[in-house]
Amino acid sequence: MPQHNRWWALVVLAAAQFMVIMDTSIIGVALPEMQRDLGFSQGGLQWVFNAYVVAFGGLLLLGGRLSDLFGARKIFTIGWVVLTAGSVVAAFATTAWVEILGRAVQGVGGALIAPAAMTLLMMLFGHNPRELGKAMALYGAAAPAGGTAGVFLGGVITEYLSWPWVFIVYIPIGLITLAAIPALLPATQGKRGSVDVFGAVTVTAGIALTVYTIVKAPEQSLTTTLIEAAGAIVLLVAFLLTQRSVREPLMPLKIWKTPGLAPANLAMALLGAAWIPMWYFLNLFLQQDLGYGAFASGAALLPMTVAVMIFMIGITARLLGRFGAKPLIVLGLAVLAVGVGGLAFSGSAFLPASLVAAVGMSLAYIPAMMSALSGVRPEESGLASGIVNTTYNVGSALGLAVMTAIATSQENGFDAAFVGAGVVAAAGALLTLVLMRRPAQVPQEQPAHV
Repeated sequence: MPQHNRWWALVVLAAAQFMVIMDTSIIGVALPEMQRDLGFSQGGLQWVFNAYVVAFGGLLLLGGRLSDLFGARKIFTIGWVVLTAGSVVAAFATTAWVEILGRAVQGVGGALIAPAAMTLLMMLFGHNPRELGKAMALYGAAAPAGGTAGVFLGGVITEYLSWPWVFIVYIPIGLITLAAIPALLPATQGKRGSVDVFGAVTVTAGIALTVYTIVKAPEQSLTTTLIEAAGAIVLLVAFLLTQRSVREPLMPLKIWKTPGLAPANLAMALLGAAWIPMWYFLNLFLQQDLGYGAFASGAALLPMTVAVMIFMIGITARLLGRFGAKPLIVLGLAVLAVGVGGLAFSGSAFLPASLVAAVGMSLAYIPAMMSALSGVRPEESGLASGIVNTTYNVGSALGLAVMTAIATSQENGFDAAFVGAGVVAAAGALLTLVLMRRPAQVPQEQPAHV
């Protein structure tokens, strides 16, 4: 592929990552209007968020497997078709259950897009370590920037238009992306194989039930919670057991022998479990405690987005080449812990602590992602991408569920949630320091046709 086309292709891939992650955050400010118009109960409203995250996180492994089997560009294209269709359903829903359905369909589309995009990126830039670092910086910055920018854009749309527009904006973007794919993204060949349907069902159901159990725990009996937790454990154990016995598993367990893969995924899970609850509760804190409007709340979070973009693109990639992944992951998670925990004591002077948190996220995200992908074979890149995206998003969902439970049980709920998220980030720094033994190696050169 010509040099300039590869970088334009990166724009498409980074935009896809931005949009997929933004889809988890753009609805936050619009939730009160959606509740009023669609008749959501207070407890049911959270499933506008969770339906997307559970479908997205639960199906990422399947998305990675499909990308390896049928070709990354084909799955990337199908993912955009599904995401766009889900956006249409969500935008024009007139009842709560249709809205949740639309959000789940969007999550399915995102689960196909994310691992396919990472595979395409590795194909385009994996043969040149220096270019790969730059490409990963741009691609990596798109995720947290998308999450933060979604809050701002959701505030603008809610303030000046109406809540359906938070989904309508995806429709023209999806159509433009689909039109650009044939010209900018390389054709990819899949390989022979089959899909582990039972594995996909059990892991998705297990993740969904785990999130549901945590979310519902504060409002139901201990017996019910324990039964649901046991069911989630059974499903996840069944998934792991079948991965040892089926001929072509959804997640071959031998991949976990890849140096650095397990601790990098643990770091990504705890990073998501700290970062996502932080911006979620910061947005609520600005509106409910400080009295910010939707637009002002979104604008107040823009400095975080700018900080993430500057550090990831301009600084983190250079530091990664000089110091390696482990020191940056440890430092980033520690800085994130200071920033997020500091929000509990900042009051109206929240900006410095939020910027510290953004710097911490910027330092940790790309090194953790690179560590998770750097040691795998090219034919397993889709699977590895699916795993690392799954751990980040499942960590985000579980972290938000836990912090929500903490917040609702405490008098100073926002402060408790910030402290809890800070503790999670600090635990991530400590565990990475102890468990990550070997520095990540730069991916080897990809096949000549790339």
